[in-house]
Amino acid sequence: MIRIGVLVSGSGSNLQSILDACERGEIDGRVAVVISNTSEAFALKRARQKSIPTFVVPHSEYPDRERFDRELVRILKEHQVDLIALAGFMRVLTQGFLLEFPGRIINIHPALLPSFPGLGVRQKAIDHGVRFSGCTVHFVDAGVDTGPIIIQAVVPVYPDDTEEELKNRILALEHKIYPKAIQLFAQGRLSISGRKVFIQGLKKDDSLCLVNPPLDI
Repeated sequence: MIRIGVLVSGSGSNLQSILDACERGEIDGRVAVVISNTSEAFALKRARQKSIPTFVVPHSEYPDRERFDRELVRILKEHQVDLIALAGFMRVLTQGFLLEFPGRIINIHPALLPSFPGLGVRQKAIDHGVRFSGCTVHFVDAGVDTGPIIIQAVVPVYPDDTEEELKNRILALEHKIYPKAIQLFAQGRLSISGRKVFIQGLKKDDSLCLVNPPLDI
């Protein structure tokens, strides 16, 4: 059973999906601590309802990113976490933080990386006219949304989509693939070679194909 530390800044719907998956036995682990950089994050309430230790570390109270990150590291190590999951955590981690937890930090992003990294990506996908978007769980490295990819899920994008419509379509899949990525880590099935993440026991299926708009329109 792995111990998971979750970093949050907002509503925490992905945190909730992780908590629910742990309760259902779909993750061989449990959330050991939740940390937010803002006291208003609803994710903290979700954690407290499950009697999970929570901490607020306001980034504005620290003179630089390095000292802010050192406090995060202190709390995470105090709770002996095996894996750190970023769930809407709106801060870029320093190299010093990454070196403390090599290969043990993951993030979820609401686009098909490497396309559309950063913020505002759902509207960017709509404005660009792509036919597909989705979400990506990846290991965290020193870049912004540039780490090796673990799992992705794809949704169609329609020309008349609003950002809210696309957000909801993607979010439903985020709640499925993030717990799955954590379980693969917990099972020891993930390994990184260069930019690639290899999954032990993965079977190929050459029949998988998505087309939008469909060929029979």
